[in-house]
Amino acid sequence: MKSYQITEWCHESFRIHAKSGGVYIDATMGNGNDTLFLCRMAGETGRVKAFDIQQQALDATQELLERNGLRQRAELLLESHTNMGLYERKETVDGIFFNFGYLPGGDHSLATKPENSLRAILEGLELLKKDGVMSLCIYSGGDTGFEERDSILEMLKNLDSRKYVVILSTYYNRENNPPIPVLVIKK
Repeated sequence: MKSYQITEWCHESFRIHAKSGGVYIDATMGNGNDTLFLCRMAGETGRVKAFDIQQQALDATQELLERNGLRQRAELLLESHTNMGLYERKETVDGIFFNFGYLPGGDHSLATKPENSLRAILEGLELLKKDGVMSLCIYSGGDTGFEERDSILEMLKNLDSRKYVVILSTYYNRENNPPIPVLVIKK
């Protein structure tokens, strides 16, 4: 059996639920791996918007997409994920990716914050189409990571089960607060 890393688990789970050629958002661009995945999912007919507030993230993502010949498939925005609703209309998005925490290899003092993350998730849920999927990878630790993790999990637990299916997974036998992958599917 293949040993999955968190990113691969999220990508495979997303692929099962999202249709190819859709409209996707990478809410937290980071180093561009999810944006690259979404560009491949989008194909020639879909589109991708990727958000981050750090120029370093945008530059890394742009370079990764250029190396893979997919730069034209994504609009990269130096913008907070809390403003996704300014760029897409409600119920028009097939899938959204989130990674919470800080930019790998970046400044650890610049990390997602609980209040902004909750706002962005709720905004994203409004943007999702029926049967749309949201992938959340919750990294904890650091100054606000545990507070953010707990806030997100509490909010997800209380989503209306008539409107959303929330699938939470865990690396049950790993120590040191492993990341928590979550899928939310809009009914």
